[in-house]
Amino acid sequence: MNNFFDMKMLASGKNEAFARSVVATFALACSPTVEEINDLKTAVSEAVTNAVVHAYKDDTGVIEMLCEVNETERSISVSVTDFGCGITNVEEAKEPFFTTRPDDERSGMGFTIIETFTDEMTLRSKVGEGTTVTMKKVFKGC
Repeated sequence: MNNFFDMKMLASGKNEAFARSVVATFALACSPTVEEINDLKTAVSEAVTNAVVHAYKDDTGVIEMLCEVNETERSISVSVTDFGCGITNVEEAKEPFFTTRPDDERSGMGFTIIETFTDEMTLRSKVGEGTTVTMKKVFKGC
């Protein structure tokens, strides 16, 4: 059985650093390089920030994070799920520089950054029900 954890947190910017730290600490069992752990932390940060900024109108929603180490594949998978407004056009949202909040000085690079810093990213969303970003990072030492 693979090791995993599942947690829920308030969709608040205050929890972005917490989520990043929890995943990084959990990943230490895989003996990642500094670069690998920084890549993972960056990807998780972007996924959580996207949920906080875009899923809910205020800090009243919930974000669920599921993390699993696959020892056979020497990888870690992290899913960040919100239960907010969802994404109307997933393919458009994945395009670099696309943002639904240009007035807030958002760069629209979140999904591009996640794809760059992980080995796999999937994005599932349903309008009115929420969004799940699943990231997979393969480690050399896991």
